[in-house]
Amino acid sequence: MAIPRKKKGRDGISPREELIEKIRRLESRAARGLWAMAGFMAMSIAAWRYPDPFSHLPERAAAILGAPPPTGLISAALIVYIFSAIILILTRMATGAEAGVGFNHVGYLTGFYFFYSVAGAMGENFWAVLVAGITILSLQSYHLWTYCAEQVRNDKETLAALERKEKFASLYSPESREGEP
Repeated sequence: MAIPRKKKGRDGISPREELIEKIRRLESRAARGLWAMAGFMAMSIAAWRYPDPFSHLPERAAAILGAPPPTGLISAALIVYIFSAIILILTRMATGAEAGVGFNHVGYLTGFYFFYSVAGAMGENFWAVLVAGITILSLQSYHLWTYCAEQVRNDKETLAALERKEKFASLYSPESREGEP
């Protein structure tokens, strides 16, 4: 008698193996929010230690860059960014949309450090950017973690159902009855 073959998915991988690989990727992805937070903290340490790295620019480079933006304008942009980022993350959480890692936020927040540094106002505004960054990245990391945990839970349920189905099929397959009279 011919032995029934297990169904294979894409690239010859069984659905069970695909689910196990997907669960592994999701578990790995859940921790990437912490990498974004670590990157932001590294940028914050650099901004704290070197609050004015552009003070030694040649006159020609300073002329090309032009006058720095007013501190009030930078602060207004930071406030708009904070509320926009938080609303966007909370909306994604409420709708169950896929979560991002948060490296884009690290870039935006680094931009605020840059603008405050160029404006010569890093000392007065460092803590505002730091607290905003920790808040936004913590919320983003929490969203990523809960999204991945929910997907892993769903995939583990699917995997358990698939394994029950395979076990049931093996119990009643012709090979399991060969020894019966």
